[in-house]
Amino acid sequence: MKKLICILLLVLSINVFPQTLITPDESINKAFKLAVSTVDKNTRDGILAAGADYGGEWVRDISINSWNGVSLLRPEVAEKSLWSVTIKRDTIGHQYWDKIIWVIGALNHYKVTGDTAFLHQAYICSQNTIGQLEQTAFDKNYGLFTGPSVFNDGIAGYPEPIYDSTINSSFVLDHHAKTIKCLSTNCVYYGAYLSLYEMGKILNIPESISKDYLNKAAELKNNILKYFYNPDENKFKYVIDGNGKIHDYQEGLGNAFAIIFGIVDKAEAEKIITGVHISTFGIASIYPDFPRYSQQQPGRHNNIVWPMVNGFWADACKKTGAYDKFYFELKNLTSLAIDADKGNNNFREIYNPYTGKPDGGWQVGKQW
Repeated sequence: MKKLICILLLVLSINVFPQTLITPDESINKAFKLAVSTVDKNTRDGILAAGADYGGEWVRDISINSWNGVSLLRPEVAEKSLWSVTIKRDTIGHQYWDKIIWVIGALNHYKVTGDTAFLHQAYICSQNTIGQLEQTAFDKNYGLFTGPSVFNDGIAGYPEPIYDSTINSSFVLDHHAKTIKCLSTNCVYYGAYLSLYEMGKILNIPESISKDYLNKAAELKNNILKYFYNPDENKFKYVIDGNGKIHDYQEGLGNAFAIIFGIVDKAEAEKIITGVHISTFGIASIYPDFPRYSQQQPGRHNNIVWPMVNGFWADACKKTGAYDKFYFELKNLTSLAIDADKGNNNFREIYNPYTGKPDGGWQVGKQW
């Protein structure tokens, strides 16, 4: 109890200013300062790139980064970046399956900036895109959206038979993934429907239109729970393959989104948080190892630490009141970034869940 009170006091004592974070923990302050400078270093021509070796074309990265701080810290960069991944501000572009996450980032950008003109155009763009995706990516038999899981465009993130060992390509859609249904992706669609409803309310869109998004959200939520959630074990499953088999792996991001967006209630969320597997350095992306991977050769998108997954999981823990688990993830993220034997004052893309060292993971027979 004493430990929990200390953590609560720490959380409540955090002060946030445009470029400064002041907490009683110097390592967290240092990591925040490093994060802001990393954003600035990766801003090119006013657009935030996904990282040192990446460009700014990635919808999910720009949306997640804007949503999780850039809209607050660098609002002009966030706005230009958000529009840069659309097609003439009319529809959202790039990889189709999880691009609807842009809607959530756009609503958050309005909440931070209060820019109604931005929100109005973002609402039109979001409407057009969800309409297209309902026609092209929705499986009426399941009432779920198809396609890979959020951010996992590498085939290392999928078990057989989605992964085909005879195909020498790392790109997920070159394998058997077009008709699969994933937990995280459907949770994001649910969050996007809720965001569209909220946008409509703010913009005084007729209730008949806004309410339709709320109804679709409710239907999608029911189907997510029907196919992915096991209430007896308080566990979510990961993916339905093209043959209809549901693969019982723990998807860190899917579990986090289910809690953050309220697909499960607080009591259910508490039980899920208690039961998940957490590695020494935080929650892994997908657990356990697929048969083709191991502790010696962790899969690039499998049982390995992607910091954004850990960030969302920390947020889910915080929203549920599991402050000790929130703080565990926060301290791990800090350590991975600044410790000399880990990130060494750099935010690396991926870390080994057993050693904490930067590790690109294995995929299609090689280490990345």
